[in-house]
Amino acid sequence: MRAFRPILLLTVMSSAALAGAGLTAPTASAGPPAVHRYVALGDSYASVGDLQDWRTDPVGCARATDNYPSDLAATINPQTFVDISCGGATTVDMTQSQSVLLGSNPPQFSALTPDTDLVTLTIGGNDIGFGSIVATCAVLSVTNPFGHPCQQHYTSGGTDQLEAAIAQTAPKVDAVLAAIQARAPHARIVVVGYLRILPPSGGCWPLVPIARGDVPWLDTIEHSLNTMLATEASAHGASAVNPGETTGHDACQTPADKWVEGLIPTSTSIVPVHPNGAGQAHVAGLVAGALGAG
Repeated sequence: MRAFRPILLLTVMSSAALAGAGLTAPTASAGPPAVHRYVALGDSYASVGDLQDWRTDPVGCARATDNYPSDLAATINPQTFVDISCGGATTVDMTQSQSVLLGSNPPQFSALTPDTDLVTLTIGGNDIGFGSIVATCAVLSVTNPFGHPCQQHYTSGGTDQLEAAIAQTAPKVDAVLAAIQARAPHARIVVVGYLRILPPSGGCWPLVPIARGDVPWLDTIEHSLNTMLATEASAHGASAVNPGETTGHDACQTPADKWVEGLIPTSTSIVPVHPNGAGQAHVAGLVAGALGAG
C-alpha cells in the first residue's frame, strides 16, 4: 500500500574511491517518508480546531487551519495537501455531497486520486449518532445527576443500543476503507480515532452535563468505537491511531490541560465537546509518530 519514496543521502565519490583514500563510504539513511499528495477525510473531530482561522469553503464544515490534518501537513510537508473533512460527516458523505451552513461540501472521495500516497480518516462518530447521544445524555442528567439515567435509557429492553450502533457502523467503515484503496491504491491509510471526551469516572456535572454514573459507561462506549476503528484498519492493512487512551486531558480538566472542550468552551475553540487546538496538535503528533515523521 505504501508509495513513499525514501530520501537517500547520495555520495559523490564511489565506495572504491573512498576506500582508496582510507575512508569509509557513509551508509545511506532514510529520513521521514516523502509525501506527494496527502488527503484528509473525516468529520468534525478532523475538521475543527481553535477556529481562529476558520475556512469558508464552506463555512459550515467548521474546517480550521489548526486541525490535526493541517498540523500534520506542516510536519510532513507534502507536495499537495487537500483537507476535505467536514463537521457532521458520516460514511455516506464519502460518496455524496454534504449540505452544510452556507454551502455544500463535495463528496469527500472526490479528493482522492491515483497518485494520493497518504490518507487520514476519522469517521464513525456521527454514524452512531454522536450529537444525539450528547444531547440526550445532557438532558437526562438533570433528572438524576448522580445516577446513570443515560445508560438506563440506551440499555432499556436489555440491549445496549450504542454498542449495537458501533457494530452496525463497522461494515460501513470497512466499505469506506475498501473504497479508499480502490481510488488511491498506493496510499498509506491512517485511521484516526477520537480524543477522550470524559474521564474514566467521576465527571464534572454540571460543567459537562453528564450524570456521574453515566461517565464510566460513556467512556467505555468511546473506547469501543475506537477499538472498532482500529480493528477495521487492521483488516485493510492500514495504520490506526487511538488518541482516546490518554487520561488527564478530557473535557473535565482545567483550561490549560483539556484537549476537548466542554459544554461551554474555555479556549478559542467555539465547538462544545470537540477538540481544541491543543488537542488537535496532540493528535497530529501521534499520527506523525505512526508515520515515522515525528
